[in-house]
Amino acid sequence: MSDTDATTETDHSLRTPIVAVLGHVDHGKTSLLDRIRGSAVTAGESGAITQHIGATAVPLSVISEIAGELVDPTDFDLPGLLFIDTPGHHSFSTLRSRGGALADIAILVVDVNDGFQPQTLEAIDILKRTQTPFIVAANKIDTVPGWNPNEDQPVQATMEAQSDRVTSDLNEKLYEIIGELSDNGFSADMYWRVQDFQANIGVVPVSAETGEGVPDLLTVMMGLSQRYMKEEMEIDASGPGVGTVLEVKDTRGFGTTLDAIVYDGTIRADDTIVVGGLHGPIVTDVRALLRPRPLEEIRTEQEFEQVEEVAAADGVKIAAPDLDDAMAGAPIRVVRDRDRDEVVAEVQEELAEIAVTTEDEGVVVKADTLGSLEAISSTLEEEEIPIMRAEVGAVAPRDVRVAETAGEPTHQAILAFSVEVLDDARDLAEQEDVKLFEDDVIYQLIERYDDHVTEIEEAQQEQILENITRPAKFRVLDDHTFRQSDPAVVGVEVLSGELRRNVNVVKWEGNEPTRVGRLKSLQDEGEEVDAARTGERLAASIDGPTVGRQIEEGDDLWVEIPEKHAKILEQELAEDISVDEREALSMYLENHRNRDPFWGK
Repeated sequence: MSDTDATTETDHSLRTPIVAVLGHVDHGKTSLLDRIRGSAVTAGESGAITQHIGATAVPLSVISEIAGELVDPTDFDLPGLLFIDTPGHHSFSTLRSRGGALADIAILVVDVNDGFQPQTLEAIDILKRTQTPFIVAANKIDTVPGWNPNEDQPVQATMEAQSDRVTSDLNEKLYEIIGELSDNGFSADMYWRVQDFQANIGVVPVSAETGEGVPDLLTVMMGLSQRYMKEEMEIDASGPGVGTVLEVKDTRGFGTTLDAIVYDGTIRADDTIVVGGLHGPIVTDVRALLRPRPLEEIRTEQEFEQVEEVAAADGVKIAAPDLDDAMAGAPIRVVRDRDRDEVVAEVQEELAEIAVTTEDEGVVVKADTLGSLEAISSTLEEEEIPIMRAEVGAVAPRDVRVAETAGEPTHQAILAFSVEVLDDARDLAEQEDVKLFEDDVIYQLIERYDDHVTEIEEAQQEQILENITRPAKFRVLDDHTFRQSDPAVVGVEVLSGELRRNVNVVKWEGNEPTRVGRLKSLQDEGEEVDAARTGERLAASIDGPTVGRQIEEGDDLWVEIPEKHAKILEQELAEDISVDEREALSMYLENHRNRDPFWGK
């Protein structure tokens, strides 16, 4: 955008609508934006996946050029579109305006071959939660076998030029996406069939590779913005600027700078601004405003031009002192002719809205931005995982010390989302057995933590089972008394459950259990064994009874289960013991409850 365009926009009372691009990794978010802006940012990115947040202003004149006959610029008052390129939708929730989503509208990119993937569903969840209107770009239509590409053409025209088989295959894939939208509570159809975009989601088939459908996508975005959002785009263009920090970074020659989106008013090169920081609002003076070259993203960091002012909506790099503690996702407000304390209070209030509810017991969460911290925290809340500390920034030794104090082993963990882990923190975590989970996809981060919790719980269950008395019923076999007493050695058959050594043995006489002794050892053909299962016969050495007095051949005996153990087995471990053990437990409980209905409850 030239300085002339900027001045025109400053005088204009309608700002540029802000567009977020969301979708599963590799579904083509960046490629689609590259196609629109004619740049090749992807080529310079690691693994062709967007690593940073950026913003691209696309003026109406450029949209009109790309869309051709689909867009008549005289039909529009809005100055164009401002695209936010997000590296995964967590950044979408980073972009905030007055407690809500900063984006006015979103494009959800879905690969026609892959359909909905976990991150697609996560993106939909965030769009629902923020009530952001969106359209679906069904990308990679050129990969349908037999596709005949028509570079940069509107999609209906290029679909008509395909064979019947290709069109049929593509329609099948598109209607699968429409079905998945329906499964998630959205009525949807091909965009050209949608009458009311407020009630239905428009699906636009596109190819980022060939540009097919891109004219339609831009036309729908402009049309929706013009028709449904014109009132929301009305701003006081010359008023004090309001914006959001996208990223805090070092810029050669300027020190710590803010990549920001201004979504209301104007920010000038001599303004005093208030920015949300790690330890509260930061008041500082703008030293320089840097704007990227036309149709280049902020994050490409190539030759910024210095400008005197920037009007909403636009991306800008702000150079100012004392920005080291500024946070991505935090508000920016220009003071100008307002009371400074009042502006500080507004920023403080907005920061408080984002505060995460913490508890005395829980995990530690570290995230790269306020929005992602908020998104993770709300997901953890849904999963009923408590949080003890939640902050923006790198994982430091003090975070490990906090995690170490958690009472539950499952909570001695740090969930690090898209942040650096300092070396001394990593060493300390290993030393203190605090588990570190690092990821840049929310659902993967929480999945890995869940797996860890499951492992711990299973190990705890096994430990409990090791220390708990297991149920078993066994019979003294006829003609199998090898020794009458001190200890009695008899042949036995396990009727139900698992018979182990070193357990007390009872015999039921009427309604009363009588302890007859302690089973000291088990032998199978002269070999000592630890346990025997249902149907097995072996020799048992029982300390205490005399055969012919306390026990008789043919007697049914039981392992004596302490009442506390019986309760744990029935209420907590029923799924962890075998069917025959459950059967033995059930009979044992029935015997007890015949005389005391509340025994073991």
